[in-house]
Parts: sequence; C-alpha cells; structure tokens
Amino acid sequence: MKSANSLMSGLGTTVFEVMSALAREHQSVNLGQGFPDDKGPEEVRAAAADYLLNGHNQYPPMMGIPELRQAVADHAKRFQGLEVDWQTEVLVTSGATEALGDCLLGLVEPGDEVVLIEPLYDSYLPMVRRAGGIPKLVRLEPPTWRLPREELAAAFSDRTKLILFNTPMNPCSKVFDREELDFIAGLCLKHDAYAVCDEVYEHIIFDDRRHVSIMTLPDMRARTVRIGSAGKSFSLTGWKVGYITAAPDLMKTIAKTHQFMTFTTPPNLQWGAATGLRLADGYYSTLAADMQRKRDRLAVALADIGFDILPAHGTYFVTTDFRPLGFNGTDDDFCRHITVEAGVTAVPVSAFYDEPLRAPRHFARFCFCKHDETLDKAIDRLGRHFRK
Repeated sequence: MKSANSLMSGLGTTVFEVMSALAREHQSVNLGQGFPDDKGPEEVRAAAADYLLNGHNQYPPMMGIPELRQAVADHAKRFQGLEVDWQTEVLVTSGATEALGDCLLGLVEPGDEVVLIEPLYDSYLPMVRRAGGIPKLVRLEPPTWRLPREELAAAFSDRTKLILFNTPMNPCSKVFDREELDFIAGLCLKHDAYAVCDEVYEHIIFDDRRHVSIMTLPDMRARTVRIGSAGKSFSLTGWKVGYITAAPDLMKTIAKTHQFMTFTTPPNLQWGAATGLRLADGYYSTLAADMQRKRDRLAVALADIGFDILPAHGTYFVTTDFRPLGFNGTDDDFCRHITVEAGVTAVPVSAFYDEPLRAPRHFARFCFCKHDETLDKAIDRLGRHFRK
C-alpha cells in the first residue's frame, strides 16, 4: 500500500500523552500535563449549560457567535487598549491549537521561513513543517531565558514570513517584556514579517508583571495575529475554545482556512466563554494571585527537597534542575524514575526542543495548577523518596 504523509506518520506520541499514560499506569500524582483541578467559574459553566438546554444547538456562524466575538473585542480594549472590529477582526476556533493551525496553513507558503524560539510548545514545529515552512530556531538558555538578540536578528531574512512565539511562555514560564517585544517588532518591520503571538496565558502572570501584546506596539497592528484561549483563562481546558484577533486582510485568509478545518465550535461553549470574558477585573486578578500562590507553594517545597528552581513568571509551570539531587541520568530517565519510584509525574524539558538529544537534559517541568491537596501529596511523595 502507498505510504501516508511522511512527516505526520513519522511523529511520535506527544510527551503529555506518554507521561500521563505512565502516570495512570503507576497511579502517580500527575504534575506533568497542564490542566487545572478546578472546575472553572460557576457562572461560566452555568451559562454554557443553560444555553445547551435552551439555546440554538445547530451550526453557529462560521466566524463564531456574535456575542463571543464582541466579548473578545471588548476584552482586547479593556486589557490591551486595542480597538478591534468584532465583525472583521475576530474569529472563534476550536481551541488555540486549531487557531495556530489556521494561521500557519493560511499564511505560510512552502519554502517560507518561520522563526521559532526554543524551548517551544510541542505542536509548533510539526504544524510549521506540515504547512511547508522552514523553521529557523533561536534558543533561550536557562536559567535566565534571556532573548539572544544577535541570534534572533540572524534568524530573520527577506525569506522570513513570520515569527511564532508564546508569551507568557510554555514551557519555561518566561514573560517577554516591552523592550524584548520592541526588538522583535523591529525585526518584523525590517523584514516585512508577520508576528503570530500565542497569548493563551495572558492572565496567568506573576510578581506584578504585566502582559503586553506585541499587537499594541507601533506599526504592528496590521501584521500581528493574536491568539487567546478560554481554556486557560477560565480553567476549562476541555472546552477547546480559542479566538484569533487580526487585521481584516490577514483574517480573511485565516478564516478561509478555519472554514475547512473545523468550520465552527459548539455554540453553548462559545456562549459560556463570552460570559467569562465579561467577568469583572477581580476575577482575573484573583486567578493570577491564586496561581502565584500555588507556584510558591510548590517551588518552595521542591527547593527544600533539593531541586534548583528556575524563575517562573507566568503560566502553570515551574522548571527545576534535578542535578543537586544526585540523579545522573537524562531528564527522560528522571521523569520516568519519579513516576515509577516516587509516584509523581513531571515532563522532561528536552521534549520542547527540535533535537532533544542536543537540548539541556537535566530539567524537569512540574505543573502547579492543582488543588493544594494534590500539590502536598506530590511534595510528600517526592520528599520521602529523595530523603531516604
């Protein structure tokens, strides 16, 4: 028989599924995959449930229900000062991953170069390559994860179609500051490139930092695509509701791609997401404060056990260096070891690099968006294991 697509058939199973399956097998406390224990805001869930029972459950508009698109535009104005036309500049997608796929398949021609920053979310590279793009990788180095400006500038050329990056950044929990974003924007303007910015953790940011969208910077409004996620903002990752904001000329092509990918998203979940985006500012500040508290709870305890803790300025994750514990294997070895022997699961950070064998091999990423009892159970197990 003829072979399937060589790129997609050659991919392995995502590290999240591999480690979660191992966690289930060994009844481990799973701090690997990034999903919260919380149910999400009751008001948001109730709105979605009511709409399911009493609303319109047939195909909604391809671009998304007006109420959610309007809420996305209002949300952008409230938190970023952006004036957005909900009718021409907002698209609802079935999760942020579909949004990324729509953007890459819609904007990238075979042979275009795409700048990416490592460590990176694991879906970026397969989607860029399936779109025919040529990745140009720039690496951040631990523990500071500073933006290497010379290397980034060298990655851009007249063949660059776009840069795709994530802020706050999964997996390394970096938040790009205004100065770094200005530098990236300057390269986009110099080389006539787009910026596709994955901003799903925009409200999960710590230590009085502020999320700045590159779309707000001078001359970047027309060349930026901004991606958000109800799953992350409302702790409802199973809903898979995302949204794209882009200028009309960009949106036309992205929307045409979307119509032949998923076409639309469940209307009751869109209604619930619209309700969430209109929650008072206090909801968002409480979300960030609660996640920061959980970060500190886990990080302090892991440091007490003997891990070195890297800075975590946003997202659900804290990165640790396990070498002080005396473990001499790779990060894959370590994460499997603690899953099987200690009953706690983490994710090897090398999985977030194009070539894991050439990546740092002594970092493990732990997820802290869990109930305190879950975190304490993991801490107790790790403490007993490493203090034997």
